[in-house]
Amino acid sequence: MPTSIANANDLKVPPKSKRAAVLLCLFQGAERELRVILTKRASSLSSHSGEVALPGGKRDEGEDDKATALREAHEEIGLEPSHVKIVTVLEPFLSKHLLTVTPVVGIIPEHHKFEPRPNAGEVDAIFDVPLEMFLKDERHRVEDRQWLNIQYRVHYFDYDAPDGKKYIIWGLTAAILIHAASIILQRPPDFPEFWPDFDALARNVRDGKGGGNMP
Repeated sequence: MPTSIANANDLKVPPKSKRAAVLLCLFQGAERELRVILTKRASSLSSHSGEVALPGGKRDEGEDDKATALREAHEEIGLEPSHVKIVTVLEPFLSKHLLTVTPVVGIIPEHHKFEPRPNAGEVDAIFDVPLEMFLKDERHRVEDRQWLNIQYRVHYFDYDAPDGKKYIIWGLTAAILIHAASIILQRPPDFPEFWPDFDALARNVRDGKGGGNMP
């Protein structure tokens, strides 16, 4: 679900729920702006094919969120863990499959040493965008939907890359980036986020009530 939760336990997610982590990897751009690395998932993947995502995936046995995020980033885009300085771990988000996704924030102090190597089986493209774009209302649109009988808002951001390629950043990835940008840049977005009723959502997750689809 494209919304953050202060504590995953508050939603009483069923025990079978899996955990995942994503790496929100930042570096300083040419104009000293903070930029974040994103991927376009391979079109051959069975789920979320062709969508924009942060590097990441499900946790392996014995891993913590930091280890998962670094391992997945290395596997997907060739980012060496030694090139990343972990700054903090944000509160988890909940996906439509009741997957608890934890954003791990890291920086690349020497970005010039990073040579992107996309894993062809997982990633079609690697690109970066200004973090601040997720606080601006420019090239931003929303769609209101319903999940577990609770109304929520899906955010979309359109990005035109310097190489002419166009990307749409939306859903869970957009929600994570809005939240992270608000914290890191220390200001709210220029648009309303519209958070759902978490108490009602917790009850519906616990009771197994459906209703609607998630992005």
